Amino acid sequence: MDQDRRRSFALALLPLVGALRTARADDVMNPRPFGRLADGSEVEVHTLGSPDGLQAEILTLGGTLRSLTLPVKGKRIPLVLSLPDLPAYLKDTSYLGQLVGRYGNRIGGASFELDGKKYTLTANNGPNTLHGGEVGFGKYVWRVLGTGHGRTSYVKLGHHSPAGINGFPGNLEVTALISIFENTLSLTYEASTDAPTPISFTWHPYFTPSGDPAKEIDELTMRIAAGHYLPLNDARVPTGEIANVAGTPFDFRKAHSVRVPPPSSHEQIKLTGGFDHCWVLDKGAPVAAEVHSPSSGVTMQVKTNLPGLQVYGAYHLKTAYPGMHAICLEPENFPDAPNHPNFPDSILRPGVVHRSFMSFTFKG
Repeated sequence: MDQDRRRSFALALLPLVGALRTARADDVMNPRPFGRLADGSEVEVHTLGSPDGLQAEILTLGGTLRSLTLPVKGKRIPLVLSLPDLPAYLKDTSYLGQLVGRYGNRIGGASFELDGKKYTLTANNGPNTLHGGEVGFGKYVWRVLGTGHGRTSYVKLGHHSPAGINGFPGNLEVTALISIFENTLSLTYEASTDAPTPISFTWHPYFTPSGDPAKEIDELTMRIAAGHYLPLNDARVPTGEIANVAGTPFDFRKAHSVRVPPPSSHEQIKLTGGFDHCWVLDKGAPVAAEVHSPSSGVTMQVKTNLPGLQVYGAYHLKTAYPGMHAICLEPENFPDAPNHPNFPDSILRPGVVHRSFMSFTFKG
């Protein structure tokens, strides 16, 4: 992690550190049952936030953000897509609200070479490995390591990912600290391993800043602090080029509509049918991205110390969940980084602790 990203990580944790130091035993929130898996494992739901501000429900199943609501103009509006019950989340293949790992986004050809050895992964997206493989972080019940409720409310989750899972080397220990401070939802990851292994942890909420999942995202405006993005090949994997956004539909350095331009506007738009790319975030930018809904008046700001931001217009929802619309903004390491030496290093090695954060601040 470079110096700028270390500094932003430390600043992001300041409000939470104070809350953790002052949390009392009687501040701990009692979780509610959400159902059981076939093996008998119980899934809990933890509520974060305050009745007069931002509130979230977090499932121990994959750290899933089941709901996120904010009072706007006298009523509480939904800011993410939600599913009704545990069976729906178990059947879901769209990663709705899930923690994502071991490797968010795609690894091309479901393989990579590390320290002279080739590793073959499970392919679950054509020839590629997507979001960690056949069974990723989102389908496991995570351990609850701590909870608290005060000025900052939080739940800390833990997961052991064994060596060989989906083909990845190394035993991986991961914690995810999810918190709400005022109107900011934050996720902080820490991880360690006993063997070198590629990682890219992210979160996969489907955001609905308008407060209406039935409203198309075309009304939204977006700004991204990024002068470059990663073009894709026919398999939706980065080509390795780090391309300038100037003069392309990928230039969001000034806020404008997320409406998809015609396929003739750019070969990458024709290839993906819209925006489903990783932007290369400008180093030192205080805000990675901002999305605004004119209809609700809600603005969402994204901050992170990770180098990339995947933006996806959730176009597949037309078939997966007809009538639902949303946009995904996923801070991440670069997709397919293990296969591109010119990309930022994504390999976690023994003796090193990975630390990353992402936060989403809402103003109504």
